[in-house]
This record gives sequence, structure tokens and C-alpha cells, in this order.
Amino acid sequence: MRIDMTSAGFIRCRLGAAAILAVAVLPLTGCEDELLEFQDPDIIEDASSASGAIALRNGVIQRFTQMVNGMQGPDALFIYSGLLADEWRSGDTFEQRNQADKRDVPEENTFLDDQLLRLNQVRTQGQQAIRGLRQFVPTPTSHVGLMFALTAFVENFAGEIYCNGIPFSEVAEDGSVVFGDPVTVDSAFRRAVASADSALKYVDGTDGPRVKDLASVVKARALLNLDQPAAAQAAVAAVATDFSYEVFHSSVTTTNQLWALNGARRYVVSDNEGGNGLPFISANDPRIQTAPDGIAFDTQTPAFRLIVGTVVGLSTFGQFEPLAVASGIEARLIEAEGALRNSDITGFIDKVNTARQTRTDLPDLADPGTADAREDLLFYERGFWMFSTGHRLGDLRRLIRQYGRGAETVFPTGGFHKGDTYGPDVNLPISFDERNNTNFTGCLDRNP
Repeated sequence: MRIDMTSAGFIRCRLGAAAILAVAVLPLTGCEDELLEFQDPDIIEDASSASGAIALRNGVIQRFTQMVNGMQGPDALFIYSGLLADEWRSGDTFEQRNQADKRDVPEENTFLDDQLLRLNQVRTQGQQAIRGLRQFVPTPTSHVGLMFALTAFVENFAGEIYCNGIPFSEVAEDGSVVFGDPVTVDSAFRRAVASADSALKYVDGTDGPRVKDLASVVKARALLNLDQPAAAQAAVAAVATDFSYEVFHSSVTTTNQLWALNGARRYVVSDNEGGNGLPFISANDPRIQTAPDGIAFDTQTPAFRLIVGTVVGLSTFGQFEPLAVASGIEARLIEAEGALRNSDITGFIDKVNTARQTRTDLPDLADPGTADAREDLLFYERGFWMFSTGHRLGDLRRLIRQYGRGAETVFPTGGFHKGDTYGPDVNLPISFDERNNTNFTGCLDRNP
């Protein structure tokens, strides 16, 4: 039996979940004998012409936006990963959200299916777009560069949010699927560095400088994850502080989930969650402006919402406002971390304040005086600057891996606000549906 999986949708067979994570035609076992077909005329399945290659490129950009903050269906990964971290609390009755908030996420959590599908669609359709662009639209090369940069982004992001054992399946030139073996998060980060380096080779054209800056920031982010702060610092040295790569939203295809889920009081802003979370509300930091909003959808959780029209972190908050996913501010904070790890305290404080000086409502900071306090300051600044942009979960994991912090000193812990206690999870598992990949039998481990 063959099923066309090129659409964003996926088909489940009667006997169990069967969301295949590659975008191609592939066999499926365990279903009934009839042929299942899924047609979606707005999806470009190949790039056998210049117009097809450009359309596929545009589709990858849309897929990317949907993955990070614009999915129609289960929660996009920026806000959902922030639920597992300390940015958001579940004000909802959906068990899938409560599990993430409680740090107790099983691989059978059904939200994981579509999230991993979307992430892999950016990769696999990006590969197809690169082949088509090289053949039919060789100039400007920045079209190809952007596809490599977005591929690097999702490879790195997968390493930040998922357990060890991430399978990266591929789509061959003939359209067949090559099932991926599970790899460690470090392998995912190394893939991201390689993809970013490829992007940096294709930066001609008017959009070239923006693609170059995006690839540079993503490469540096992956290098930080690989515990190479000096190399990360060097990678972003040329990125301007006012650089910003944004995703855009509409009411038709890319709903702004940050706005929608918080506005519906299904996600509420956290404050000192589980004793270890950042004070996103009580700090009254101008980068996170909130207001009380009664009781959440679950009728029991106090709701706090982001104030529409204010600048939250790096982006103006609103239904149709863009969201910055990589920026010059992040570049300066990467440089700050490189300086800190090199015991250059003056350089560390200088780079932190360079970022703060982009606003008029943030005074300069002074050296807090101790190694632990400097680390706390760095990750506080990262948390408030890049709120709900998919950075926080990876940062908490780095605090464990690279800074020697215990998991129960950085993640929310103790009594859970809906009863019982927080679980031990520090990452998301790979969806149970990936077991259709014959090379995959589950996470290798759930370590940070």
C-alpha cells in the first residue's frame, strides 16, 4: 500500500498511529487493504521548473513559520517547549498541555506527532527545494542559502528540545524515503553547523546579507550547544545588533499561536514557576509586560496575559505582528557568553549592555561579582530577551550539561499547580508514531 504524505496532513490507520515523518510516497503496513489517498492541491510536490522551485521554496518558509509559531492544530514548538521549561503554565484541560507543563511527557502524547512532522517537513522539503533551485533558479544564490539556513535552524532546534535518539529521515532524488537512524543531540548540533556553513556559501543577491546573518546566528547557537563558546563568539562577530529574522502571521495559514493561546487563557505567563523559574511577571521587566486576566480556561489557574501592542522580548505582541526568531541581540548575548567563558568579565558586561542599550528603558548592568551570579545574569538576560522564541528549553539543558547545575535546580520542581508533583523530564520524547521507522525503537535516553 502507498500513501501520499506530501501534505501537511497525515493519515492514521484504524489499527494505530501511523504519522510518517518524511514528505514523500512511502509504504505503510498494518492498515486495511484499500488504497488511501490524500490530495492537497496547494502543495508543490516537485521542483521541475523555475516556478515550481520558487513555489517549493516559499512553501518551506511557510512550513517553518507554522512549525515555530503558526500551526493550525497542535501547538507550535516555540510555545510548547516553553511549557516544558518555565515560560508558560497550562491554563487548559488538554492533557497533552498539562503533561508538558508537569514535566511528564510520554511518547504517546498526540501533540508530538504533528510537531515532529512539521519540523521534518522543513528539512525534507528544503532538500527538494535546494535541488530545484540549483537546477532552475541558480541566481540569486541566496534562495539556496536560505533553505540551508532554515534546515540548520530545525536541526539545531531538534537537538535543543528532543531526547537523545533523533531520527533524521531523508527523501532521495527519486522521491523514495531513506529512514534515518537515531542520533544524539550533539550529532544534531553538528549537522546544524554543517548546514549553516553550506548556507554561508550561498549569500549573493539582495537578500544575501540577511541570509548570511541568519546562518551565522544559527551556526553560533549550535556551537554554543556543542560547548564551543569561542567559536560561537567568532561566528557572530559581524552580525549587526539591529539584525532580525522574523516570521509572519495571517488569519488564514499561519495563526499566531503566541497571541491566540495566551489570549484564550489556555497558556498563561509563568512567574517563578516551580521555585526555579524566572520572575517573568513579578520582575516588572519592561521586556515582558503582562496583566492579570482572571481565571484561565481550566477555571482554576490564575491567568496572566501579555499586553497587546507592547514589545515582548524582541517583538511587538499582537495577532498579526511578526516574531523574531534570530537577531543581533542574540548575537551580542552569544558574544557575552563567549567572553564569560573566557573569564573576560569586562567584555561580558559590555556585550550584555550593548544589547540593553538598544532600548531606553533598560539601565546598564554592573558585574554581579561571582561566577554563579554572572551565569545567572546571562541566562536571565537570555530568558527575557528571547521569551517564547524556542530558546529557553535549550538554555535550561545547557545549564545542566555545561554549567554543572542539577536538573532540579533549573527546571520547575516540587508541587505542581494542578496537583501532584513535577516529573523528571528535561526534554521532549520522539513521537510514538516514529516507530513506523524500522530504525527507531524510542529515545536512546532522556538525559539533558
